Amino acid sequence: MTAEIRLAEKLSELKTMLPPPPEPKGVYRPLVIVDKLVYTSGHLPVRASGELVQGRLGADLDIEAGYAAAQLVGLGILASLRKQFGSLASIRRVVKILGVVNSTPEFTHQPAVINGCSDLFAHVFGREAGIGARSAIAAPTLPLGVPVEIEAIFELEG
Repeated sequence: MTAEIRLAEKLSELKTMLPPPPEPKGVYRPLVIVDKLVYTSGHLPVRASGELVQGRLGADLDIEAGYAAAQLVGLGILASLRKQFGSLASIRRVVKILGVVNSTPEFTHQPAVINGCSDLFAHVFGREAGIGARSAIAAPTLPLGVPVEIEAIFELEG
């Protein structure tokens, strides 16, 4: 089964669509290709409607809401990849994910939040290709008041 088919299944399960690929809000590119690696800039949680998810883990949001926000970030990253390549067929594997969670000092479940993106990639690309190295860290605030920002590195086929 291809990544595109697994993505379509996941979108159907979630009853959603891919969000619009983000346009740069500053001086950067949404992704950069170097040799066989694709580096994505930090993506934010955007609903299919274009609305940003906002809030802080441990204050406004619980783990489940953070997980859902991280899943939306993953969908945004996939939207950027599809915009660049036309499909996900050229993606060989996930290399690394860096997830930053807007959270209170007492909140210590950043990895559980970032699992929203990691689980999505594992589903779309399969467990072998969809699970890479990962870091999940806390921040006292993130741009535009979002709960999660994630960047990723992917390896291209051939």
